[in-house]
Amino acid sequence: MHERPSISAFFPAYNDGGTIGSLVVSTLHTLAELTDDYEVMVIENGSTDYTVDVLAELAEKYEHFRYFSFREPLGYGGAVRLGFKEASKDLVFYTDGDAQYDPREIKLLVPALAEGVDIVNGWKIDRSDPLHRKIIGRVYHHTVKLLFGFKLRDVDCDFRLIRRDVFDVIELESVTGTLPLELVKKLQDARFRFAEVPVHHFHRTYGESQFFNFPRLWRTGVHLIELWIKLVIFRTHMRGIRARRAALDERRSAALPMR
Repeated sequence: MHERPSISAFFPAYNDGGTIGSLVVSTLHTLAELTDDYEVMVIENGSTDYTVDVLAELAEKYEHFRYFSFREPLGYGGAVRLGFKEASKDLVFYTDGDAQYDPREIKLLVPALAEGVDIVNGWKIDRSDPLHRKIIGRVYHHTVKLLFGFKLRDVDCDFRLIRRDVFDVIELESVTGTLPLELVKKLQDARFRFAEVPVHHFHRTYGESQFFNFPRLWRTGVHLIELWIKLVIFRTHMRGIRARRAALDERRSAALPMR
């Protein structure tokens, strides 16, 4: 991109008190290098540790930072949806609050958002997790890729930079951990263009994963089947997409500078 973009960055956070502070500060510094028009948000999702205390201190210190706090959890999908809704800039970046990705690598995503590209999706160079999580992750990756017809190299990498106006075309509904699958599937079906960039993945240094336990995996399996029926079998999300996509393309063309 030739012009300095405006960027919103947000993180869903649940019991991430040990990582969220450094994640926010690092992101603020990174965005300040990229643009003068930026904001960083955290969607705090029913934490029981000191996450809220950290966020309150950050909000007092940094003018480009704000947060939302909920005593009753929104669910992972609900938190991500709220982040997209509250983002006010032209580009939206999000990743998780556990700091397994380095927000400084946003600088790798921005150049890849060339003209005609709508989403830049990271892919993990190497997954820094215990062996059993790597195995479960690979099974999950291949399963959803087959079920939903995903074309991305790494659907499970929640390190994404997205043009905010794509949400004029698609609408998200999931409140669970299947939200990223819904997001990618609807963007793909609306014929938005992806670029992919390799990013680093790090060991979790604080807290525990909310995904890798058997009750959560069982519930995720149920939600996965429900999402597959809705998006692959009935394809109700396709109603009106062509018209909304055509309207967006027209607005984008009208906004292009005269040559």
